[in-house]
Amino acid sequence: MAITRDEVLKIAALAHLHFGEEEIRAFTGQFERILDYVAKLEEVDVTGVEPTSHVSAAEGAQLLRADEVRPSLPVSEALANAPDAGHGHFKVPKVL
Repeated sequence: MAITRDEVLKIAALAHLHFGEEEIRAFTGQFERILDYVAKLEEVDVTGVEPTSHVSAAEGAQLLRADEVRPSLPVSEALANAPDAGHGHFKVPKVL
């Protein structure tokens, strides 16, 4: 699928990105290859294939480990290297 320079510039503007001419040419080719690959994927016959929410979701498989209670670090050890420890917590600058 052909991608134009204007389409690359439109995508860049939507993402608030600015590119030089060489980068625009590179992205044009990259976008074309990506869209060509997606077009190939659309050709695959998926008749009878059940949709899945996860690529490795086997029926009945436990994907995550079970939670288990374990001892954690003491507060004094966890805060030992903190540049500015408060009263039992990490102090960080305000972010607004």
